[in-house]
Order: sequence, then C-alpha cells, then structure tokens
Amino acid sequence: MLHAFGEELAVWEWAGEGPPFVFAHATGFHGRCWDYIARMFPGRRCLAVDKRGHGRSSKPEPPYHWRLFGRDLVAVVEHFGVRDAIGIGHSSGGHTTVQAAALRPETYRALLLVDPTIFPEEYYGTTPPDASFTLRRRNVWASVDEMYQRFHARAPFGGWKPEILRDYCEYGLLPHEGGFVLACPPKVEASIYHNSKEPASNIYQEVAMVKHPVVVMRAERERKPGVFDLSASPTAPDLATRFANAREVVMQDASHYIAMESPERVAEEIRKLEALTGGA
Repeated sequence: MLHAFGEELAVWEWAGEGPPFVFAHATGFHGRCWDYIARMFPGRRCLAVDKRGHGRSSKPEPPYHWRLFGRDLVAVVEHFGVRDAIGIGHSSGGHTTVQAAALRPETYRALLLVDPTIFPEEYYGTTPPDASFTLRRRNVWASVDEMYQRFHARAPFGGWKPEILRDYCEYGLLPHEGGFVLACPPKVEASIYHNSKEPASNIYQEVAMVKHPVVVMRAERERKPGVFDLSASPTAPDLATRFANAREVVMQDASHYIAMESPERVAEEIRKLEALTGGA
C-alpha cells in the first residue's frame, strides 16, 4: 500500500527488467484486469494501481472528480521512481494516463490509450450522464465463482477472454460478513460517471502538452450524445489529431472493452511502441 493525499493506494507490481509498463484501469475495474496482458511480457516489470475507490485501495466517500486520479497516479510513479515507461490506459484509465503524462512528462516514453474516455471537447460542461443504474448493481455475492457464472454468458462479458473475466471477478470482490461485496462500491462508480463531463474533466490542455508518441485505439461504434451506452466508444473521433505525435487504430466489430476482448491486439500495439521508441 502507498499512502497519497490521505488515501491508501494498492499498487500491483510484476517483477522484471527494463523501463516498466504502467497500467491504468477503467472505472469500476481494478489493476489485476491487466494480468493477461502482463503475462504476455515475461520478465518485464509492470505496475498497475487500483484507483482510489477501487480494488484494494481505500474508498473515500463521493464525490469523485477525474483529476484526482491523475494526481494519484503521479504520486505512485514518483514513489517508484518510474521513468521512460510505456503507459497503457483503458477507458477512464486513458484519461488518467494523459493527465500523468502532462503533470510528469519524464514518467513515459510512449502512451497506448485504449478507447480512452476523453469525450469530444464540446461535451464538457453539458448535462451529466444518467448513471443511476449503477446504484442498482448487485453488490453482495456469495463467491467469486457465483459472480463469474452469472456474468460469463451475458453482454458485455461474454465477449471477454474467460481468464480476464475470472481476474475481473476474483479481484473485483472483497470479503464482507461471510460473503463478498464489490470492490468498487456502486455509489463510487456512479459518482465517477456523474462527474465525467464536468468542466474540470476537460483535459484538452493536457492533451496538447503531451509530446510522447501516442497510439489511440478506439472502437468503431461511437457513443451517441445523450445515450449512456458503456459498450460504445466514448473517445472523441478526432482525439489522435489533438496530440502532437499520435496514430489512430480503429477497431471494427469491437466494443469499448477492447483490452478484455482483444488483449493480443493491445499487446501488439505495445510491442510496436517499444520498437518505435528503442525497445527495452
């Protein structure tokens, strides 16, 4: 556990050599969702943080504002003395990774943003999404296996690699009164979604500051204004053009959960960034 800004942040580390990979997860997820991809790089040092409110990290009461996560990630990489890493962020983790790259540029040598939740700029300051459904999520479970069996044949989880879904369930629950509860409480998830479009979540100034090589992977099907569809891409279609040095990869027939459905493609893009920036 790392103490930062009055909170405890759980950081998972895979021992290895070379500048590390630093993984940032999506809202409602946790750092161990990256296990499958980390195993594709044996002998490579990897770090993944459980964001505040998630996983094994502490869970302060809402509200949760998006800039908190960038600040927390910077505290983590400073603690570990990270430099010249490849940053990999999925969904809100992409937003967090861009913040960290702007706040502490020496952390990274390249960024892979996997369907990052960086909306078209005109969305910020508009009506918050209706995330009330997250408050109705089932919070209490008898076992990890019960959660896995309930999810594995349901959308969107049915399209995930089974091993990733198993990790999602195993590390997405915490023991509680003889059973388990979600490691990201529904009220935390709801608060993050609610604040996703507030003006302070607009990080286009930070996007312009990032000079590292960037790859933006995004699902082809875009999220429509006013429709809170978590399987559609929230990424601004022109996001790659807003960076100084970026390339776009559009994934046809993919949902927002690219890292869970197509981890091999994510690993392929990591390898390309390694080759581009001089390898390990």
